[in-house]
Amino acid sequence: MQRVQVIDSHTGGEPTRIVVAGGPDLGAGTVADKLKILRSQHDEFRSAIINEPRGSDVLVGALIIEPTDLSCAAGVIFFNNVGYLGMCGHGTIGLVATLAHQGRIKPGDHRIETSVGVVTVRLHKSGEVSVRNVPSYRHAKNLRVQVKGHGAVTGDIAWGGNWFFLTEDHGQEIALRNVEKLSETAWRIRQALQTKGITGRDGGEIDHIELFGPSQKPGVQSKNFVLCPGKAYDRSPCGTGTSAKLACLYSDGKLKEAEVWKQESITGSTFEGSVNVIDGKIIPTIKGSAFVNAEATLILNPSDPCCWGIRPD
Repeated sequence: MQRVQVIDSHTGGEPTRIVVAGGPDLGAGTVADKLKILRSQHDEFRSAIINEPRGSDVLVGALIIEPTDLSCAAGVIFFNNVGYLGMCGHGTIGLVATLAHQGRIKPGDHRIETSVGVVTVRLHKSGEVSVRNVPSYRHAKNLRVQVKGHGAVTGDIAWGGNWFFLTEDHGQEIALRNVEKLSETAWRIRQALQTKGITGRDGGEIDHIELFGPSQKPGVQSKNFVLCPGKAYDRSPCGTGTSAKLACLYSDGKLKEAEVWKQESITGSTFEGSVNVIDGKIIPTIKGSAFVNAEATLILNPSDPCCWGIRPD
């Protein structure tokens, strides 16, 4: 039997499961290299950790590994129920809270190596975490796509560590009681993009759909609903999605450098976001809180027919 040590947390309601011990040997190389090995040789491990019966569709996983860059506090590979994520904002906040819970880091600035680059984080004395994300940008503005059962939808394609299609042209109420309709609308938009062959830069799959509208909370500028690659919705305001949103706002002149933008999630939790521009690149910073809620040992028993998770077709 294989034993895997995990620490669970949630960021604004969105759960993260951090594998702290018991992961597979991924050899030497960068985090991106190790992700390729995990995907090609050990994908059953991802499924065992994240899928039912141990996990759920909404859960995001993260495997802590040794960083190539020795200035980094940790390296990390993010994954979900259907595959792998280049970067995960809420997951990074959860990772920092987990490292602090273990006593591996103290309040201050730290660097984390992901498969899409190094991100800088700040653990505040309050326990809040700020994540300085990878450079973000808008790839296409006011893209119009015909969506089955809905009609034409106009939105932007942007990168915030993952590829997003962001739109307020959806005709839905952004409310938790409306999750089923929001999910259906977002999924149809994603299918329409795939059918039309619409991608991000270099053919990157647009696997996150972000529907947004006004927030009713004082001082909060926007409320969103984000559908993730595995068809689960993000309970948090989505770190990479907020980064993509900030890049669009700055490009439109609607957000000034260092100005704070508050983003509410479908569950009512909020992130604070801002941007800095360095060498012409938009660098978002996302601030939020995560809370550790479990420590556990997962047992992988090969004689269990569900040992490696119930995998979607």
